[in-house]
Amino acid sequence: MNDLPLPVPMAELSGPIGDEQFAALRAAIRPVVLRGQVADWPVVAAAREGDAAIVAYLSREPTTRPVGAIAAAPSEQGRFFYTPDLTRLNFVRGSGRLETFLDDLLSAAAMPDPPAMAVQSEEIANLLPAFARENRLALLPEVTARIWIGNRIRVGVHYDAKENVACCVAGRRRFTLYPPDQIGGLYPGPFELTPAGIPVSMVDPIAPDLERFPRFAEAARHAEVATLDPGDAIYIPYGWWHGVESLDPVSILVNYWWTPGQPDGIGSPYEGLLHALLAFRHLPDDQRAVWREMLDYYIFGDDPSAHLPDHAKGILGPPSPERFAKMRSAIRQALG
Repeated sequence: MNDLPLPVPMAELSGPIGDEQFAALRAAIRPVVLRGQVADWPVVAAAREGDAAIVAYLSREPTTRPVGAIAAAPSEQGRFFYTPDLTRLNFVRGSGRLETFLDDLLSAAAMPDPPAMAVQSEEIANLLPAFARENRLALLPEVTARIWIGNRIRVGVHYDAKENVACCVAGRRRFTLYPPDQIGGLYPGPFELTPAGIPVSMVDPIAPDLERFPRFAEAARHAEVATLDPGDAIYIPYGWWHGVESLDPVSILVNYWWTPGQPDGIGSPYEGLLHALLAFRHLPDDQRAVWREMLDYYIFGDDPSAHLPDHAKGILGPPSPERFAKMRSAIRQALG
């Protein structure tokens, strides 16, 4: 037991909302639940008829490629994470036909203690084209839609370097969010071994070990929570940490990731972080202090080239694919 405060309820809007409301909520850089945003989707109507109906809806068009899937033993209680010694992940990966996975999902729903199972982040347009045509999010018509299918599972607290709208279409999902400045209290895990490509929080928010992770007590004070029903959506701002719990035996989510405002040709911020670790993390403290000032000036402050004439700005000039290409060339030469 602990005396941590409960997460506060997330802000909500009754949907569906339009483009102007969406732009306003994005500008606020706060998570928001959009109740009923996709309530008129045919897939949501199928889900209301029961698990067999939603599986039949997804299975009506034969898929033309395999899907990836993960599974964890019942002893893991639905949590996709690490083994206790952090030498490997606690689940296995495989691939096969979506129709087979859906049949297995229905079978698992009847088990008293089923394994955790999920198909994650599959692009819908080339997997289920009829589904893609029938279930569209008007707010993001040009953004790739991805589907997540599983049973009662828990995904560790993590962040995405993207904005995200996630639409619950079958089963209920609980989202718990933390702002980016709470990273210290979330204790990110290793870079080399990750469940999905980026470090995840080592804290189990359902049963946090405050002796091992004492700063989580502060992060918990900033947590926001929402439970989505089929037809609801959630907006997650860029970089916000979030843990996701699927609460029903058949749970389906459709999400949209995008990164507006990034110039064409820009480098990956995540790769930049790795390079910064290589270059700065292990310097003596006095040298790191110098480079912190450099980074604040050149990277996070105002325009560092404002005092230079345009012809002399060089790599400090306005962003362009050509300028980014020159930077990459210089970096490759510097790295040998």
